[in-house]
Amino acid sequence: MAGGMQEPYRRVSPQEAQQLIDGGATVIDVREPREQVQDGRLPNATLVPLNTFLVNPRQYLEQDNVLFMCKVGQRSAIACEMAAAVGMTRLFNLEGGIEAWKKQGLPVEFPQA
Repeated sequence: MAGGMQEPYRRVSPQEAQQLIDGGATVIDVREPREQVQDGRLPNATLVPLNTFLVNPRQYLEQDNVLFMCKVGQRSAIACEMAAAVGMTRLFNLEGGIEAWKKQGLPVEFPQA
């Protein structure tokens, strides 16, 4: 990290993410709708494509304790940064995204196209 800056969110493994979800964390999926159809989604995840989220993040952040996810963890990191910028402090990024989640054999739903 340049200048010793720390990320305003915590990167979590799929197993840690499952524990957060079990503990009541809100899950926001920042992928596009077609990606959920192709790759599946986490149960109970709210779909808010990244560009939509970036326009008005407060609209989607009712409380702290939010897990962001995408395909591999890059777009969700951007969403975490934006959530931190509007005052959220308990933020988590699913490291490796849905790809890592599926590799661990964790539950995935497939919405209808």
